[in-house]
Order: sequence, then structure tokens, then C-alpha cells
Amino acid sequence: MAKPDFVYVTFIATTPEKVWQAFMDTEVMRQYWIGGDCARVNVSDWKPGSRWEHQRLDDAHTVDIAGTVVECDPPRRLVYTWARPSEVDDASKHSRVSFDIEPQGDGLVRLTVMHSDLAQDPKMLEGVSGGWPRVLSNLKTLLETGRALPRPAPAS
Repeated sequence: MAKPDFVYVTFIATTPEKVWQAFMDTEVMRQYWIGGDCARVNVSDWKPGSRWEHQRLDDAHTVDIAGTVVECDPPRRLVYTWARPSEVDDASKHSRVSFDIEPQGDGLVRLTVMHSDLAQDPKMLEGVSGGWPRVLSNLKTLLETGRALPRPAPAS
């Protein structure tokens, strides 16, 4: 059985450097990485082998996801593992996220995000399948217009 993967490709009217900055700069990230009731940021020194954390910008800086940086090749490629904080020390529970940033001519970038190794966790696959499109659409809108998409209304 093939491992289920999530793949998202989008074209953004910007430069590879600006996409890369959006992945590294928490001030930019907090504008487009919205989930639930608050913004989120990814925190790391982004060196291969270093830990990274997906933190809520709440009072406790709650960590929702964590992992290890696998590859960091600015401004072309970023790869890291992805796990719940309680499973971060168990490599068999990790999935993997890769971001490929490719220039497509003057002022256009192809961004490909692949989230792989999700076969063992259908709930995670469901979550990322809904989350990545929202985050990446918001990123695209922010980079092209200077402002993020309106936040969705809370579910009633």
C-alpha cells in the first residue's frame, strides 16, 4: 500500500526570497498562519538537526507540533519532520514536510508543499489536508496583496 501524501502546488507573484522570508520571519508568519483562535509561528534556528516548534501565540506559547529540521537550502528548499509534542521522540510517529520554491520567470514562484508519511495517522492526514490549503492560500494572498485573508467566522 502506498503511503498517503498531501501535495499542494501554488503559483505566487513574488520572489523566492520573499517566500523564504515568510517561512523564517515570525512577524510575517503571524499574519498568515492562523488556526483556531490565534496566530501561530514556527520557531527554530533552521539548521539541519535542530528542533523546530509550531507555537500558538497565546500566553503559554503552546506547542501544537514539533520536529527536526532535515534540510535548509535558502531560498529553495526546506524539509522538516512533523509530530505531536508527545510523539516527537518516536521517529515512527513522524511525518515529513518539504517546501520547494522554484522561480518561474520574472516575478513568479512555484511553491510545492508535500506532507508525506501520513499512512499511520489518518487523523493527521485529515488535519493537514484541511490546514495546508488555508495556510498557503493566506500566504499567497499576503505576499501578493500585502494583507492576509479575512479570518473565517467561528463555527456556531
